[in-house]
Amino acid sequence: MDDDDYRAMLQNIAGVGSSADLSIHGRSKVLHHLESNLGWKPKPQARKARQKITATTPVDRKIRALWLDLANAGAVRDRSEKALASYVKRQTGIDRLDWLSSKQAERVIEALKQWVARIEQQEGGTDEQI
Repeated sequence: MDDDDYRAMLQNIAGVGSSADLSIHGRSKVLHHLESNLGWKPKPQARKARQKITATTPVDRKIRALWLDLANAGAVRDRSEKALASYVKRQTGIDRLDWLSSKQAERVIEALKQWVARIEQQEGGTDEQI
């Protein structure tokens, strides 16, 4: 359907020249027309898969806890496992938290601790260890 036909259909069915001007009732009428007369079928919405929490060892839980501390302080916008995995991959080149060697995990922990310390220093907070 070309643009002129589409706009004519909107005008005939809903009385508007642009889909931006459609009311909820008008949208419903247009969608019903597209489904019944033109065979259009809406695509089902894709469901987002939730990533499992992979922090199972004490070291993994420490990394996760530091990440959540940063999120609570507002330093991290996305507190999800996916965001943490992206951070870990940038730091180590390893895709998953549970695949880190102890040396790599320690490097991630130290980087997160330094980040927390910088945030606390900027906020004038205490110097206590997390």
